Amino acid sequence: MTGFRSAGQSVKRRGYAVTIRKVCENIRKKLTARFCPAPLGGTRIALLKGAWFARRTMGGENLVQSSQAAEGLASIPALLQRNATQFASKMAYREKEYGIWQCWTWAETEKEIEALALGFINLGIKEGDFVAVIGRNRPHFYWSMVAAQSVGAIPVPLYQDAAAEEMAYVMDHCGARFAIVEDQEQVDKLIEIQDDLHQFEHMIYVDPRGLRKYDHHKLHTFTGIQEQGRAAYWEFIEDLKARREKLTYDSICVMLYTSGTTGKPKGVVLSNRNIIEASKSSAEFDNLNKDDEVLAYLPMAWVGDFIFSIGQAYWTGFCVNCPESADTMQTDLREIGPTYYFAPPRVFETQLTNVMIRMEDAGRFKKWLFDHFMAHARKVGPAILDGKPVGGWDRFKYALGNMFVYGPLKDTLGFGNVRVGYTAGEAIGPEIFEFYRSLGINLKQLYGQTEASVFITVQPDGEVRNDTVGVPAPGVEIRIDESGEVFYRSAGTFEYYYKNEESTKKTKDPEGWVATGDAGFFEEGTGHLRIIDRAKDVGKMADGRMFAPKYVENKLKFFPNILEAVVFGNQREQCTAFINIDLTAVGNWAERNNIGYASYQELAGHPRVLETIKEHVEEVNRSLAEDPMLAHCQVHRFLVLHKELDADDGEMTRTRKVRRGVIAEKFEDLLGALYDGSGEIYTTTEVTYEDGRKGSISATLQIVDAKVVPVEAPGKVAAE
Repeated sequence: MTGFRSAGQSVKRRGYAVTIRKVCENIRKKLTARFCPAPLGGTRIALLKGAWFARRTMGGENLVQSSQAAEGLASIPALLQRNATQFASKMAYREKEYGIWQCWTWAETEKEIEALALGFINLGIKEGDFVAVIGRNRPHFYWSMVAAQSVGAIPVPLYQDAAAEEMAYVMDHCGARFAIVEDQEQVDKLIEIQDDLHQFEHMIYVDPRGLRKYDHHKLHTFTGIQEQGRAAYWEFIEDLKARREKLTYDSICVMLYTSGTTGKPKGVVLSNRNIIEASKSSAEFDNLNKDDEVLAYLPMAWVGDFIFSIGQAYWTGFCVNCPESADTMQTDLREIGPTYYFAPPRVFETQLTNVMIRMEDAGRFKKWLFDHFMAHARKVGPAILDGKPVGGWDRFKYALGNMFVYGPLKDTLGFGNVRVGYTAGEAIGPEIFEFYRSLGINLKQLYGQTEASVFITVQPDGEVRNDTVGVPAPGVEIRIDESGEVFYRSAGTFEYYYKNEESTKKTKDPEGWVATGDAGFFEEGTGHLRIIDRAKDVGKMADGRMFAPKYVENKLKFFPNILEAVVFGNQREQCTAFINIDLTAVGNWAERNNIGYASYQELAGHPRVLETIKEHVEEVNRSLAEDPMLAHCQVHRFLVLHKELDADDGEMTRTRKVRRGVIAEKFEDLLGALYDGSGEIYTTTEVTYEDGRKGSISATLQIVDAKVVPVEAPGKVAAE
């Protein structure tokens, strides 16, 4: 491994200080499988308490209370010490490896993290150092982040599927001297960019496959670092304790990078106060406890995973379960049966699409049974879930449906034990949202940001709706300014953007109010917040009327056949759209209709596919025509793109958010054709393959005119 020099004799000497007894113990642990079923239970909390808490923590002199460590626990390592004592034999982590669930109690977890932290000190990690963490959801990486915090360092999780150049920016920006990575793929990425990272020194990897012949002067195994830490216990334990005791509520807990929708990602600095207060209040709101189970499968670089899998897990003591791989996630979800679950709308949409595809292939009686009971579930299911009055016959029929349809379906999806479920990040289709709630799954919506430590608004039990994002979360204040932009402040509000004072001042004012960049309003009477669109994306048509592309895009994406949509129309006479089809849903439809195709490009351009998408667009237009504010945003023309929008091509962020400006620039020829009356256009587009190689694809795209509903157009007004 060129460029990695000798780590010093002390490190090498201690690296060999491993006894046969310890080796045998490691082998024993690998061969030991312990599976503990997830328990059920829990109660609900009323909105009144949440509203009172918001006033109490944010009002006058009581704001000072948030600066005091919750229950005297000022850091994640402090919570770990408490859990290792109070919940010593309770499961903290499970990971499926080679088809077998491996388990660690809180007491064992504390020992694993302590050994790693001692190894970090031995390796030379200093207080204030940044430590990059790159890999899929595994206990080792959660331990790495807590171990880094224990020695006074700052963990910086990165997206494991990020390209080498993206990693180079983050690594260089934060100045990471150390990195903990998963396998050969991540090692190779960092080796590729190491010449541009002058501060970078050591790399630690978890999976040794394929790395035996690499230069190991500054490349280390995860277990090797732990063994070095154990061997140097008496030399460094006092130093470790001293570093842990220095941690306060103001100490930096983690730095998480934004998705970079409009530019380079920004490093969001979150303190122990931010993470612990947000975790504490949200856990109390949903009555989370040590008996809950969560499945950790979302990117570790995303703030939601950090809050759910570290913040709330360490505050409540519940168990974090890590799937074996992305391919086995659904199987592992069914085996664990989590009680607390989060997923972006895309996951719920995909699962529902798969259910509907399977039901289309089911026998006539099973299909009838499913349709009959699901119709009843949509009628009374949400009301039963919310505890509202429902007739005796309807309850009995719902119980029958639960026996024959709802229960088995929930078990198949892995949601049989879910007590609290959340979705966020994008708007979820009302039909999709109500489908899951009709099954008896307590699915709710929340609104949050990295800068808020996730929580801005949440939906209380009994007040769950598909068209709002809820009420202010406990301890959060929200105001809407004259332009309609949403502002908030709370104990979870971020400290600052790293090395970006200008953006910090633009986003967060001296009084702690943070600009979300989203436009929204509160409903009168309910106090629920409704988000319209990103404030920067809300524009005006040529006649001065409001243009809200996200609202239209979400309506289009409610159809299973449409995976992604990008709507244009700012300062133009009409709205047009780029559309991506969902290959799984449309591919299954094509198979059932004996339509052959060889590629995504061929299927996307098939005349019958275009006709189906046209029907969806026209249905959305009819829906928009009923809304006086957005009737003029009907889509007049559209085309189905010849490739899926992809983060590797820069068209989307790693969190699957559309980069509208990049797309408009990259497909400038296609956008021009939508507005110049063309019936088709030939185009060539550069693409990036998984291994980083570049290529190109060419296609002739058909441009389709969609029927719009005539609406009264007021006289043109000058755009402000």
